[in-house]
Amino acid sequence: MNRKVVVGLVIALLVGAGGYAWLRPNATGDASVAGVAAPSSSASAPAGPPISVTTVVVQKKDVDVVLEATGTVTALNSVDIRPQIASTITKVQIKEGQFVTAGQPLFALDARNDEVNVTKARAQLAKDQAALADAERQLARSKDLFAQNFISQGAVDTNQTLVDSARAVVAADRAAIESAQVGLSYSRIVAPAAGRAGAINVFPGSTVQPAGNALVTITQLDPIAVSFSLPQRNLGEALATLRGGGGKVTAVLPDGAGAVTGKLQFVDNAVDAASGTVRVKAQFENKNERLWPGAFVTVRLAVQTLKGASVIPQAAVIQSPRGKIVYVVDAGNKAAARPVEIAYASGEEVAVTGVSPGERIVLDGRQNLRNGATVIDRPAGDGVRPRRGGAASAASSAAAAAMNEAGRGARTMAARPTPAV
Repeated sequence: MNRKVVVGLVIALLVGAGGYAWLRPNATGDASVAGVAAPSSSASAPAGPPISVTTVVVQKKDVDVVLEATGTVTALNSVDIRPQIASTITKVQIKEGQFVTAGQPLFALDARNDEVNVTKARAQLAKDQAALADAERQLARSKDLFAQNFISQGAVDTNQTLVDSARAVVAADRAAIESAQVGLSYSRIVAPAAGRAGAINVFPGSTVQPAGNALVTITQLDPIAVSFSLPQRNLGEALATLRGGGGKVTAVLPDGAGAVTGKLQFVDNAVDAASGTVRVKAQFENKNERLWPGAFVTVRLAVQTLKGASVIPQAAVIQSPRGKIVYVVDAGNKAAARPVEIAYASGEEVAVTGVSPGERIVLDGRQNLRNGATVIDRPAGDGVRPRRGGAASAASSAAAAAMNEAGRGARTMAARPTPAV
């Protein structure tokens, strides 16, 4: 029994020595990590092996401050084509999906009745013009006779009245012809504006009514608009952009199909009380027909541009107890913590203040840094990782070996027979 107690004490001492050897270097490492969170400007880190890091250079860029929303593509001009008279379709002169120009014929209606009305009005005009010519001849004779004192002035005045009445009738006949021609023009339906024809809902022989369904819809595709909503807090920025010429609006197409650029065109005159948003509209050139009415796009409105901003990767910024910092590497490959402020974040990049374009900052490996530590810049993506200190590994191996040796001794003593007393 005394031997078992001694063996147990030896094992306990070996385990304690190994644990102390393991914890001591780790405590030192924890202190270095704490140094990242709260760097001291008065004392530099003790000399040690260089730390492998990846650095990037601070870029100087013009950064657009962007408001993002989801928008709907809408046509600037969309017209439903309907007949102005009740009639029958005699000819469909376009195809579905065809691009038409302003004034191009679309449909022809039965115009026989209107053509007859025009012919009748012209015949009446010819009749009344003949009556006018006769009245004018009678007036001329009466004037000659009055000059020779064969008739009185009253007879001349009567003939003048007949001429004036005939002229009025002729003018009315001309107006009747114009009215009949207007009715005849309703039988010829043309495009009021350029655009793309939609689905055609009638065929030759179909009877149509002014109050019925649209024959076809003509939609303008170039230019085109995108409507979207902005929060009420951004109304001032939207109005300032509109007054400044429309700014820069980008419509990002879904499924990575690219983007198109346009300008802000319209800001609504009221805020929607239910949603707290205001409707705005941007206009885009659409010669390639990349934007289609009714489609959803992501809209980015640039309301401000930060000229010559210092841009760094967002992953390089460290959130410490004293605020945001980055590690700047000087010409001597010494890393120094420097506080920064984020002016604007966009994707994986941020515009910051506190660093200057051209300076090197640490991107990868910053978790092992202390203020004033020496660094080695490695190529990005080489897969190298800093090694753990060798003292801890050696102590761990020694403790494990001691524990194995003690275990073997205990098993040997337990296997020996107990001597008889």
